Amino acid sequence: MADLTVTVSDELMMKLSALAQAAGDVSVEEFARAILHREAERLDDAGANQKIEDRLRGLGYIS
Repeated sequence: MADLTVTVSDELMMKLSALAQAAGDVSVEEFARAILHREAERLDDAGANQKIEDRLRGLGYIS
């Protein structure tokens, strides 16, 4: 696993800390990893959906 350091503002850190605590995660880092993973999956899914839509459009099934 690669290590990455991300710098966030104090305001964002406070929000992340409060959200992590409310979500029951043990640390802000764990919570941030979960958010990043979820968002990456969502973006991958959106990209796949766009490719399917483009193919259907190219075949004339949708306009």
